[in-house]
Amino acid sequence: MNHYYSNNTNLEHEFQNFTFTLKGKQFKFTTDSGVFSKATIDYGSRVLIDTFSAENLPAGPLLDVGCGYGPIGLSLAYAWQREVEMVDVNERALALAQKNASQNQIENVDIHLSNIYENVHQKQYAAIISNPPIRAGKKVVHAILTDSYDLLLPGGTLTVVIQKKQGAPSAQKKMQEVFGNVEILKKDKGYYIIQSVK
Repeated sequence: MNHYYSNNTNLEHEFQNFTFTLKGKQFKFTTDSGVFSKATIDYGSRVLIDTFSAENLPAGPLLDVGCGYGPIGLSLAYAWQREVEMVDVNERALALAQKNASQNQIENVDIHLSNIYENVHQKQYAAIISNPPIRAGKKVVHAILTDSYDLLLPGGTLTVVIQKKQGAPSAQKKMQEVFGNVEILKKDKGYYIIQSVK
């Protein structure tokens, strides 16, 4: 089985191109086989992009964990004009994210390979954002939640999107444990946007 959250470069290519408006900008996306939600921007990512705000955050970069071909990181880099670091374990997805950054003239991004936080370039972030790879299992998802704390600046936020039926309540509980606070910013069609503040 080839999963989007694993690194498989041997799959045959099936490139697709589509446009999608995010944060008021019409983006051109190129996707391929072996990446998450290749036909269009998945609903959870859209709700996360629309709900996330960098308005009251401390100065500093944002981090998109499990960036895929780039919709979240690129649209937030465009909307908030901050440096956005984008990481994934899937090299094919990262190559597409690079391509999508350049074809949409988004330059304030740093896109590279990292297993969760293993190879991140910054020490501290104003915000960490993730549409976590639920199918990679609870251990991976909870590592994204738990290990974010030490990488956030005081006042920084962790914001994730998870479907209720795919573990939103357990993620909420974990974030409350780690941060001492948690808030559901939005519920939309079973998707929860959950945020904790450091």
